Formats: sequence, C-alpha cells, structure tokens
Amino acid sequence: MGSLAGTTETQSAPAGMVLPYPYLLFLGDADPSFAKTAYGLRDWAKDKCVGEYRLPGGHATTGLTQMTPVEAQKAGARSMVVGIANPGGIIPEEWTAALAEALEAGLDLISGMHSRLSDLGNLGEVARRTGRRLIDVRIPPAGLPVGTGRPRSGKRLLTVGTDCALGKKYTALAITEAFQARGVDCDFRATGQTGIMIAGGGIPMDSVISDFLAGAAETLSPDADPDHWDIVEGQGSLFHPSYAGVSLGLLHGSQPDVLVLCHEAQRTRVIRYPDFALPSLQEAMDLNLTLARRTNPAVRMGGISVNTADMSPDAAEQWMADTAARLAMPVADPVRGGPRFQALVDNCLSG
Repeated sequence: MGSLAGTTETQSAPAGMVLPYPYLLFLGDADPSFAKTAYGLRDWAKDKCVGEYRLPGGHATTGLTQMTPVEAQKAGARSMVVGIANPGGIIPEEWTAALAEALEAGLDLISGMHSRLSDLGNLGEVARRTGRRLIDVRIPPAGLPVGTGRPRSGKRLLTVGTDCALGKKYTALAITEAFQARGVDCDFRATGQTGIMIAGGGIPMDSVISDFLAGAAETLSPDADPDHWDIVEGQGSLFHPSYAGVSLGLLHGSQPDVLVLCHEAQRTRVIRYPDFALPSLQEAMDLNLTLARRTNPAVRMGGISVNTADMSPDAAEQWMADTAARLAMPVADPVRGGPRFQALVDNCLSG
C-alpha cells in the first residue's frame, strides 16, 4: 500500500487513506448520464464538496455552486475530482487545460478514470512545477493474490445486479448506514472509483487482472470478528455481455453470506446494449445464488433493491408490492426508504 507522497507518481487508494478534501467536482462538458461519480460524492459525501466546475456546453450538474478552481481554492477546496465515469474511462484531451488550471490554482487532482493523469499532456510537468499531486484511484494495489476459496470468519453481504449502473453502490451504502444505525459492527467495502472516493479506500475491481479478481475480493474483505459484517459494493452483472467477468470474480472472492439483487424497475434492455434483454428477477437470483454457492454453500438472498427514480410514488409502491408478493421476497427502494427498506434490512440480518 503506497502513500500519497510525490507529485506525479500514480498511486492506488489503500483502505484507510484519507484523500485531500474538500473537493471541487469537475464535470467537464460530459453528458449527465456519465456524471455518476460526481452524483455519488454529492449524495454520500456532500460535506466534503465545495462546488462544481462545468465547462461550456456541459449539461451535467450536481446542483452545487459553480466555481472556478481559483474560487474553489479560496473557498477551502484542496483537490479537484474528475466526476465523470464514461465508457472506457477515458479523459478527453480537451479537458487537459482545465485540469492544469486546477493544479495552477493550488489544487491536487483526483481521478478514477482508466486514463492516468500523469500521461495527459503536460500535467506531470505542471504538477512538478506547482508541487501538486496527481492521484489515480483506479490503480489496484501491487501483489494481489490468486483466490483460494478458503472460508473466512465474519459475515459478508454483496450487492449484485441485473445490469450496470442501477444502484449497487447506493444500495451497499444505504445498507451499511442502516446496519450502523442498529448498532451492527460493519464496514462498507468499495470496489469502484466513486465508492473508493467516498470511503477513502478500496480496490478498483475493474482494473484488476482477471486471474486475481477473486483474490482481490478476498483481500478486500479479510477474516473478521464473527459478528462483523463487510458490505461489499458490487460491480457489473453476470448478464452483461462485457462486464460479467468482474461480477463473477467478486461473487467468488467475497464469499457472501447474503446477496441483495439490484434492479431498475422500468429497464428491460442492457444499458447501451439494446440487443440484449435483461433477465427476469427470478433468473437473476437463481444464477447469482448458484455461482455464489461455489465458495459459500450457505449463501442466501436478502432481498431486491429497486431503483424507482423514474416512477411516481404510487406506481413505485404498486410495483414493489406486486413484486414482493410474486417472489416472496422483500423489495425496497433504498432512496425512498420506509418500512419496505427496513424489512429488507431485517431479512439481511435474520440469518
């Protein structure tokens, strides 16, 4: 596990590391559908954010105050976070000037993209001259082992999905918060860029070489006290034509005692892959449980977490009630909360 010392060396984000905040959230000129990192930080770490920096032509917004890097630094910001997660994790060349502007203003740069900050234009040179840091959180730690499948002490919950980008991180964070409110000893285990920025540490699973995915998941949630819970943020979907591999590695390596299946109520096709239909909820539960039993035969389904953001309250309630009755399983929207979400939490803890 490396420190953050140095100006242009790229570093991973080890557990317990405190990233330099408050943050200025950089939105570039990206489409709102790609701004999930910024939205996640706004929703789960708003006290660490001072504002947003949006380029001309950009339509994404967090609703925070629009600021330049100079204004943000004067308001107390210590770093600017690239708040975008686009396909392939590529930082466009046209953003380089704005990123350099942040360094010149006295801010460190934090990115969770696959593009390395030090490889972009003259950012490495600007960072050395200004004494600022380039921090890439999407670099896995060195020396990850191959998975062993060895049973570990402690308890684990993993969020899985019918697709990408439908609430696995939000669900894991909401369950962590609910467990803590009940006095349960637990930790949120981040596996993606936004989660790592929120938690301050974790392993970026989509950057781990495939042979070491299960081992990385084992490393992320090690042996613990028998009553301790690790709430592991899921990635991808077993049904995704591109990202099923990371889902399977997490499923085997996490050895979850409980799964929570995440779904978007009105989504019927794989996002941005319209040729592929989503599975039924029953099919998704069955396959995840079958594959999870390879490393934990006692795994069970805790419930279904549904994203109903595009539905009216009445329509959402009806969808959840009908689905819960049909599947004999707790169904809840963690953002809406309420008795349905508490019932899902109850079921996760009941085993």
